[in-house]
Amino acid sequence: MDIPAQAALWFIPFVLPICFYVAFTDLRDMLIKNHAVVALTFVFLLVGLFVLPPWSTDWTTANIGPMSLSLPPYVWHAFHIVVILIFGILLNAVGVMGAGDAKFLAAASPFVWVGDVRLIMFILAATTLAAYVTHRLVKRTPLRNIAPDWESWSKTKHFPMGFPLGGTLAIYLILGTVYGS
Repeated sequence: MDIPAQAALWFIPFVLPICFYVAFTDLRDMLIKNHAVVALTFVFLLVGLFVLPPWSTDWTTANIGPMSLSLPPYVWHAFHIVVILIFGILLNAVGVMGAGDAKFLAAASPFVWVGDVRLIMFILAATTLAAYVTHRLVKRTPLRNIAPDWESWSKTKHFPMGFPLGGTLAIYLILGTVYGS
């Protein structure tokens, strides 16, 4: 994994509660709350300053079209928010995903190292499958009575993606503490 284990370790105590909250509120209300997305963004912007201090790391050069741009890794990771948010808005506009999902993906994106994109896609696929099966099974069992008023139980065409999205980020950071560079 490209994510430094130390970085994952620093992010985990702040990110995990937000991931659990996002999963819970999306299951309960079919809504990813804006304050959770803002909190996740601020965690990266604040904790990231200490994890990837822009003043003490080597700058990374990337080519964007004909331009060559050199920036600190902290700035590149923060730039992920803008890029993923634009893609998320487009996907939301064509009805592929909800607005909350798009915002959460954008807020979660700076925590993912570019070299780990394939891994995060695998984790997302596995987590989504597991979350979907779990949700649909629990929906049809007496376990549903633990939280009978959850909005997600009554939805047939929509699925609370905050459940697997929060789980994916949590799993990625946990794996990063163990297998990170």
